[in-house]
Amino acid sequence: MEKRRFGRTNHQSSVIIFGAASLWSVTQDEADAAIQLALDAGINHFDTAASYGVAEERMQPWMPKIRSSIFLATKTDGLTRDEAWREIEQSLRRMQVEYLDLEQLHEVNSMEKLDQLLRPDGGLQALIEAKEQGLVRFIGITGHGHQAPRVHWEALRRFPFDSVLTPYNFVLYANAQYRHDFDQLVAEVERQDVGFCTIKAVAKGPWPSPEAQHYNTWYEPFDDQAHIQQCINFVLSQPAIAGLPSAGDVHLLPGIIRAAEQYQPMTHAEQQALMATADRYASPFGEFSHP
Repeated sequence: MEKRRFGRTNHQSSVIIFGAASLWSVTQDEADAAIQLALDAGINHFDTAASYGVAEERMQPWMPKIRSSIFLATKTDGLTRDEAWREIEQSLRRMQVEYLDLEQLHEVNSMEKLDQLLRPDGGLQALIEAKEQGLVRFIGITGHGHQAPRVHWEALRRFPFDSVLTPYNFVLYANAQYRHDFDQLVAEVERQDVGFCTIKAVAKGPWPSPEAQHYNTWYEPFDDQAHIQQCINFVLSQPAIAGLPSAGDVHLLPGIIRAAEQYQPMTHAEQQALMATADRYASPFGEFSHP
């Protein structure tokens, strides 16, 4: 599997990152099978979160065997220094590791939340202290929603985050305002040499009804290989993107790995043609609205 430099961390990350949200509620046997599949495919970057159900516990048995050979990232939802510190300690304890390669502020989707996290007693302070103590090597920020690229651009203007994880797919990028905000973020990411990854690559739109939901993803994903391939080709054709986490259901992992192994860069014309179909689908975050 192709590897790309993850910004100034200098880690050569597999273009598919293991999205441990897929381990939210699975058994240990299911988790073991998914992790082994990822390792066999050459995935060397694992991304989890303190709030991902039992994910960190499911990863723990693997740590003695793989910790030294993977880039391990997790996230905290703590808004204050003390809340974030408790989650950092919890992640270290759950996975029984001595340090994390990357700790990320999770779901920073609004300027108001960014302001709160960057206060002197905000969640960012815990990450800074953890880095000073050698518990965390790098500090990142993540988010969902249509405002995420603009919020993350502002975040990079206020603090030198080592990584950013933001939403990106052909449906989102077909929206003119989202495209403007995303391109602005890409320019800042490249200027600061930030590790850049994106989520929602295979999102088709919101589930039409609760009864229709047949994957453990909160959005409806593309699940046929032809569309998965197009989605992965589209995202990885953006050279600033180091990688993308796999979707939140272990059953989608094989198709995503296969698409990455068969990745072919899209021409500009091919990207435009795919975006022209965006009106057949929807943003996973609902209707676009911009202030």
